[in-house]
This record gives sequence, structure tokens and C-alpha cells, in this order.
Amino acid sequence: MSERLRSSQVAEAAGVNAQTLRYYERRGLLPEPDRSPGGHRRYDGRAVTVLRVIKAAQRLGFTLDEAAELLETGRHRHGRPVPGLQQRARGKLAEVEERIADLTALREALTAALDAGCDDLTRCAGSPCCPVPFTDLAERSRRAGPGC
Repeated sequence: MSERLRSSQVAEAAGVNAQTLRYYERRGLLPEPDRSPGGHRRYDGRAVTVLRVIKAAQRLGFTLDEAAELLETGRHRHGRPVPGLQQRARGKLAEVEERIADLTALREALTAALDAGCDDLTRCAGSPCCPVPFTDLAERSRRAGPGC
């Protein structure tokens, strides 16, 4: 029989806290662990691996829901075809590239505003020589949608 780990041991090994373990259990990312006769949670060693996978996916820019889908994909690979890490990583990379392009444009606009000595956006907006792309920024905001 494999060694059973207490919540604190799993949390420490995976670099998370005990509340994260319970949250992931409630979300179904971690199976409910066995209980000791005293009612303490006892995890098998796979729990640490699952937690590390979730945290790695999040560091790569995946949401918790996306990380859950990646875990589920790995568990059910033998069934119907589902997009795995390669396909999802390509999509995530495209999102990152788009954000980088947006941030690069933003950096260029801010640099131009600093170089031009813009100090009052209201006055600058009315000036034809203002380097701040008010129209472009408004259009980009409209495309991005609410909350951006």
C-alpha cells in the first residue's frame, strides 16, 4: 500500500496551502481523499502531482477551468478525441502574442507621449500634433469589449 500524506504534507510538497487543497476538492480537481480513523484527510502521492500540474498550467497562463480540462483530457485520452496540451497551448500562445502586440503598441504610445512632453491629456487631445493615439485607443477598447 502506498504512503498516505496529511493535508499539510501535500500542501508543502506542492507549494500551496491547505485551503487550496480543500478548494480544489470542492471544484473536483482533486478526488476526495480517504480519511483516517480520526477523520483526518489522507492523500495518496498522486495528489501532489495533480497540484503541481495545476500550478504549472496556471503559470503558463491557463485559467483554473482550463487546467481542469487539461487534467480531464489526460485522464480520458483513450475515449473520443479531445484537444490536448498541444492544441490548447497553441491557442494560449496566440492569446499571449496578441497581448504582447497590444502591450507593444501601448508602450510605443506612452513613449511618444513622454518624448513629446505631454502633461495634460485634455489639452493634448485637442492638439493635432499630440502623439497619443486617442482614436486608435478608443477603437481598440471597443474591439476588446467591456471591462478591458
